[in-house]
Amino acid sequence: MRRSLRMTDDNHQYKLLYFDLPGKAEHIRYIFAYAGVEYEDERIQKDKWPEIKKSTPYGKVPVLEIDGQQVAQSNAIARYLARKFGLVGQTEWEALQCDVLVDTLGDLQAAVMQIMKEPDPIKREEIRARVTKEELPFYLSKFEKIVQENGGFSVGSDITWSDLVFAVLLDQFESMYGKTALNGYPSLKGLKDKVHNIPGIKSYLEKRPPKSPMPRH
Repeated sequence: MRRSLRMTDDNHQYKLLYFDLPGKAEHIRYIFAYAGVEYEDERIQKDKWPEIKKSTPYGKVPVLEIDGQQVAQSNAIARYLARKFGLVGQTEWEALQCDVLVDTLGDLQAAVMQIMKEPDPIKREEIRARVTKEELPFYLSKFEKIVQENGGFSVGSDITWSDLVFAVLLDQFESMYGKTALNGYPSLKGLKDKVHNIPGIKSYLEKRPPKSPMPRH
């Protein structure tokens, strides 16, 4: 499945390869949507993955092709695009803070992913209980304070790519824990809603295809 978004003044040709689900590529899609830059969103179907895998730099996705040249690693791709499209704040310090928050969000995501990766149902519930009781409140309370004290943004006084990463992950948490998951974190919920109401991202979400099962990779 391939989709395109509208073109601005960026003249490069982009193709994003990932599975037909949010996963590790959704924040990249948000960046393209925010910037209004056209790209080819190639969503790999399960039966096509073994062959496509051979053509990727490290046998994993997401992969971004820029004028035919492939680059891998989701946050390296996102950081490159964020710099290119003006989503890294106004100063080097703000750019650093974006990186810090994105990496810390990755720590939280890794903790949550333990639940999904555990095959044993008893152990899975033990992990879920621990993550729900310890990791989630620890991180979310810190993030809530940051966004609250920063006037509704994670960094600086305008949208940065760390805000987009927040929106993606908070949306995933609501999918896992229900729509009330962020009730105790009004600033985070406000940030997510703010990002999702950005015209380009809102349009993308309205057209986003339904999720399909994730292949092993």
